[in-house]
Amino acid sequence: VIEGQDKVYKDVIEPLESVSVNLVPTSKQTIKEFGPPKQIAETLIKKVLAPPNQKTTLIDASEHDVDGKTYYQFEFTVQARNYTRHALGTITVFNGNFYTLTTGANERRWEKMKDRLHTVVDSFKITV
Repeated sequence: VIEGQDKVYKDVIEPLESVSVNLVPTSKQTIKEFGPPKQIAETLIKKVLAPPNQKTTLIDASEHDVDGKTYYQFEFTVQARNYTRHALGTITVFNGNFYTLTTGANERRWEKMKDRLHTVVDSFKITV
């Protein structure tokens, strides 16, 4: 259990390797109502997904439609004093909730883990 997270799974040996899912109620009907992918990803990273004292870099942000639902996916890094976390996220809005899935790994393990982490992000779908 992690305060502020709805669901979190962490590797016990590599705690920076994790996946979390959060839901926040919203009155918006689609993710597009919040703005374009890059703008929303930058805001989420700086204000929600990383502590304010850590340097963040958005690497990429894109939009995907699956089964009539729009998803924004993004890749970013968060640099702390003694490590850098390389992460992926996907967000969408459905049925009154704003969904956020984030996953990542320590930068030193990114090359080994990135394909697995992309699989996690790509597999996240809201079903009715």
